Parts: sequence; C-alpha cells; structure tokens
Amino acid sequence: MRIFKQWLCFGNLLWLAGQGLSAAEFPSETADGYALPQPGRHFVFPCDHGSHPEFAIEWWYVTGHLVATNQATYGFQATFFRRALLPPHSTERSASVDFGNDQIYLAHMALVDKTTGEFRFQERINRAGWDAAAATNTLDVRNGNWTYRLLPAAVGSAGRETFALQATIGDGVAFTLDFTPQKPLVVFGTNGVSRKAQDPTAASHYLTYTRLAATGDLTLNDTHLAVTGEAWMDHEFSSSQVGADQVGWDWLSLQLFDGREIMAYRMRRADGTTDPFSTVAWVDRQSAVRQVGPSQFKWTVLEHWHSRKTGTDYPAKMQLEAFNPASGNWETFVVEPLVADQELAAKIGGVGYWEGACRVRDAAKHEIGRAYMELTGYGQSLKGKF
Repeated sequence: MRIFKQWLCFGNLLWLAGQGLSAAEFPSETADGYALPQPGRHFVFPCDHGSHPEFAIEWWYVTGHLVATNQATYGFQATFFRRALLPPHSTERSASVDFGNDQIYLAHMALVDKTTGEFRFQERINRAGWDAAAATNTLDVRNGNWTYRLLPAAVGSAGRETFALQATIGDGVAFTLDFTPQKPLVVFGTNGVSRKAQDPTAASHYLTYTRLAATGDLTLNDTHLAVTGEAWMDHEFSSSQVGADQVGWDWLSLQLFDGREIMAYRMRRADGTTDPFSTVAWVDRQSAVRQVGPSQFKWTVLEHWHSRKTGTDYPAKMQLEAFNPASGNWETFVVEPLVADQELAAKIGGVGYWEGACRVRDAAKHEIGRAYMELTGYGQSLKGKF
C-alpha cells in the first residue's frame, strides 16, 4: 500500500498471514454487480472522503466526548448511511436529479448528557435527490438539514483538514461542531482491505481519524453552550459487512489518555462464538497500526443491560484483554457505559442497536481513557441487512 502525502499509516496483520487472499483471488464485484474492496487500492483525497456509489453500502460516522463552558459533559454520535438500491450499471436507474431511485440515505443523531443521564436520538431516511445526497469528489453528505462536510482549506493551514457537522435532534437539541485531525488518517486491514468473514465479499475499505479536536456550539433546551472535546471519525465503504453465519458485531473505539487508540470489533456468529476475522487494532502515538486476531485478545462481558423499550438484552460493562505486539505485553481495559440507556431504538429498517459513551479503566481500576461502544445484532440479526 502506498503512502499518500504521509497521511496513511498501515500496520502488519499478524494473525491473517495465512488466511488472506491474494489480489488475484479477490472478486472484483458481487453477483449483482456492486464493487468489492480490492487489495492495494491507492486512496486519493479529497475524493476518497466522498461517496463511492459503485459500492452497495457506505457510512460516515463520528462519535465524541464534549465539555461545555459550564463543565457539563456530553457524548454525541452522528452517522450518515448510504445504501444503493440498484447496482451501478442497472438500466433501471432514474435520470432525475431531484428524485433518484438508485440510492437511499439513512442518518442517526444522538446526544447523551453524562450528568443527568438523558439520552436523545433521532433517525431519518430520504431517497437520493433534493433532500439527501453525497458528493463523490469530496466529503459533502446531507440528509435534510443535517450535513457533514470537508471545509475548504484555509489560507496558511498547511493542508490541515477541517470537517464540519451541523445537526439537530427534535426541537430541543442543535449542534454545530468542527473537527480537526490531531493524528494522521489510518487505514485498517490487510493491504487496505478490512476482512469481516471468510467470504471475501464481506470486507470493506476502512478509513479512520482516531483523534480529532472538536470545537463548536451546543443548544440544549434553549441554552447555548460553547463546547470542546475529542472525536473519532470512521468512513467505511463495502458491499457486504456480515458473513453468512454472523448475526452482528461488538465494536469499540478507545482513546487513551497516553495518546494511543484502540479499535476492536468482534464479529459474532449465530452460536455466540467469535469469528476468526475479528480484530483488535493498536494505534500508537505516531499512528502506526498493529492488529491482532482472536487468539491474542479476550472479550469478556461483565454486566448486562435490559431495554424496557425493545425487550433486548445487551452486554454493558465489558473487559478487553489484548496482546500488544509493540510491547510484547498483554493489557487489560474495562469499558464502562457512562449511562446505561444509550439504545438507538431505530424503527426505520428495523435495525436497532446500542451505541454509547463509556469510560475506560485499567486492571487497577484507574481511569485511563474514553470510549464509544457499539453493540449490534442483539435484538435482530443483521444477516441480509449489511
């Protein structure tokens, strides 16, 4: 994988050396004509921050922790989804700019008040056209009045990027946030492809800013607050994320106070076991990435939480023990939700999940970082949806 403007850092995958497919063995598209991730892809920016309509599935995802001037603390999530309805070469695609029939856009916004425990969530869906779209030449996605954009570079910015989010949740919440990368972009996976299952079609191109400085304004029940904090940004595009025998995933983004980050996902099989293509990715202070597989990490659920809204039982407090290939040592992280009820009881598409702000402790119970955790496929299997 080539380096683009010294912004892409790649690690060596230790556990998949004998499991990955060569570039020649990767299929280039699905049976119905959608593109599939290819090893060695040369990412070009700002275009690759934008939409990839030749792939069936794509999302831009930002989570973070905010502190207001009055010292109140919040967690937030903003996710823009794109789902293709017709493959790229379909003759059924509409020529209409205002009401396309080839793409549909879903979006989720959430805010949690860590002090009061109040959790707010809104979802929306729009077809391609005047009310929802995603540019292909840069990051510029919108769904109604929700937008997420790469701002034009300011004079003298030395190429530093700034991403801008504008969103509301009902009538009581609005936030405008700018994000500036504090560390280089990383690409997870082997040679640019993040495998999710034995089936090579279950894979993505997975681009992430693991630490962004956040600044902006939050309006909450007519109270206007200036906020600062840190955020995490994922951008994934694929044509399948789940293998035939998988029901969902558990995902973590840890931002440690010592300057490191950890991304982990546990792909869950129908029998509850961990798929061999699950991973823990260590991102060091210089953004070098090293990844390990299930034989080198252990995911233990310490507590559960029951949703009265949906009747779903979710893991809650959990422990991640993982081998750090940089140090040669095992490390332990206990992830504790700051608020129990951070369930996105989504009705659109029937895919509800838990996504929430957490604290991170070490084995000695010292607080060492912040996290976001995502738990999917507990109320309903994701098979056939991703």
